[in-house]
Amino acid sequence: MKLTDQQRIELHGFNNLTKSLSFNMYDICYTKTKEEREAYIEYIDEQYNADRLTHILTNVSDIIGAHVLNVAKQDYEPQGASVTVLVSEGPVVEVPKESFAESPGPLPDNVVLQLDKSHITVHTYPEYHPNEGISTFRADIDVSTCGEISPLKALNYLIRSFDTDIMTIDFRVRGFTRDKNGHKLFIDHDISSIQNYIPDDIKDQFHMFDVNVYQENIFHTKCKLKEFDLNNYLFGYTKDKLSEQERDDITESLTLEMDEIFYGKNILN
Repeated sequence: MKLTDQQRIELHGFNNLTKSLSFNMYDICYTKTKEEREAYIEYIDEQYNADRLTHILTNVSDIIGAHVLNVAKQDYEPQGASVTVLVSEGPVVEVPKESFAESPGPLPDNVVLQLDKSHITVHTYPEYHPNEGISTFRADIDVSTCGEISPLKALNYLIRSFDTDIMTIDFRVRGFTRDKNGHKLFIDHDISSIQNYIPDDIKDQFHMFDVNVYQENIFHTKCKLKEFDLNNYLFGYTKDKLSEQERDDITESLTLEMDEIFYGKNILN
């Protein structure tokens, strides 16, 4: 179905399509000692605690034009946090003209979209390798909406809210709605790739590939940073404190970890 930015589908009743965005990000760090690992986990728990995650999800709610009904949040021991936000239709600043446009979503100060009922969740998962000195932080965010507006509009802001080495993004449209003549619509906008919703300056930073099942309205994109600077992966010191052999060994360990996460399989080296 081809729709211009100005076209809108005339529906019979409420738009029953459910659109779900799952955004997973990974932050990788080399932590050689137990003290470094504990310091990294402490840093992550402070950087991405329940209060900050609530702030991020509240901004997501603003971007998609939703009204927050309830917030449940929890910091866990020894590490990790979770936040769930229940939202409903809220006031709209203006009627969106770009409802069907495939373009990156706004940042929090541009609220131009509307929503019926939805929920937004985030969970964090700090963990570490038992032997190799690698610590990994993962955050899983899910945005599920009903109606014609896509949660992909919040993707731009979500990406910029986290320091990420690897992203895994899934988008799926479920159910159907009907036009005024009773004809079923299983999707209400054109989409060829999640990458349509990622700004060019971000795409330039990442290697990306898609696995899409168009007939089922399932879209999947993986992203991995192109540039590798060892200093960004050392916790508490810089690479000039290491020998050349140490730099090579740590670089190999880190890149292997990122490749395994990116490709979703263990790689024998």
